[in-house]
Amino acid sequence: MFLKVQLKWHVIISPESLEAKGLLLQKAIVVRLLDDFARKKSTDDLGYFLAVTSLDSIEEGKVRQSTGDVLFPVAFSAITFKLFKGEILKGVVHKVLKHGVFLKCGPVQNIYLSHLKMPDYQYLPGENASFIHDKHSNIEKDVVI
Repeated sequence: MFLKVQLKWHVIISPESLEAKGLLLQKAIVVRLLDDFARKKSTDDLGYFLAVTSLDSIEEGKVRQSTGDVLFPVAFSAITFKLFKGEILKGVVHKVLKHGVFLKCGPVQNIYLSHLKMPDYQYLPGENASFIHDKHSNIEKDVVI
């Protein structure tokens, strides 16, 4: 579910952001890395990007001749959230339909649980639709399952 990953990305810094002082340059690189990380959101291989945990290295920058931007190879560690087939999840019900329920789990907003996976539950239609079990267990909106 949660993965710790090591990544190598290229961070591009514009000439306006370049300063002679090392700490200001490092700050510009870190700010741009975090901005790029937030925009990327997710990948098929790694899942959803949650947080950068450490900056491991910043290599020497290379100037792009056409724009004057400087490209810095950066290595860092991050935490991601990826769902795997067959994994057991814990989520909050946010929509109840006749044929199943939709759950929220972490950054994933729409996980579908079919009524076929809940054979002992009966659908109860109405304004507050729900699935009810013989032993008074109830699956409705905002319930954790």
